[in-house]
Amino acid sequence: MLKAVELDDLKEDLSQLLDESADGLARVKKIVQDLKDFSRVDQSDWQLADLNAGLESTLDVVLHEVKDKADIVRRLQPLPLVMCLAGQLNQVFMNLIVNASQAINGRGTVTLASGTVDDWAWVQVDDTGSGMSEEVLRRIFEPFYTTKQVGTGLGLSLSFSIVQRHGGVIQVRSRPGAGSQFRVWVPVAGPAPGGGAPAQPPTWD
Repeated sequence: MLKAVELDDLKEDLSQLLDESADGLARVKKIVQDLKDFSRVDQSDWQLADLNAGLESTLDVVLHEVKDKADIVRRLQPLPLVMCLAGQLNQVFMNLIVNASQAINGRGTVTLASGTVDDWAWVQVDDTGSGMSEEVLRRIFEPFYTTKQVGTGLGLSLSFSIVQRHGGVIQVRSRPGAGSQFRVWVPVAGPAPGGGAPAQPPTWD
């Protein structure tokens, strides 16, 4: 009788262990896919990509760092496929999302938005953080400039270079106590042929 009870318990434990193992494998598979989507390691050349999908995969990668600081609000509009280096733009999105969460004291909100104007696509990251002074705004894209105690000061500088390579621009709005807004504009068709001077994006309303 005792052996029968122990066998039943073992069967129940084994079933639970198999279920937990299957859940764990599914989570690992999703993490690997998120990292692959984020880095686009199999798509290193210029090609058409969905920036909204890139934004979502980037968020999945950094969510562990963001979720304890901020609630995520999505205001994403359908976008045309954009000619770009998707992995590099995802690095820009990662930098903006992580910076947004780090700018928040206590708990706040990070809002992700996207849209199009004429032949341009844009992605925007807003935060309810402490905001920036005019002096900081003038310098945030300088290499090695940082207001953080820990950091290289290269994140926004590299982001600026990546967006510039795409023929786009990064715009920022901020003031102390009112949070910050970063908007990335990129031309849907990609940068001007032959490295010509990029066109100016529409006015940020």
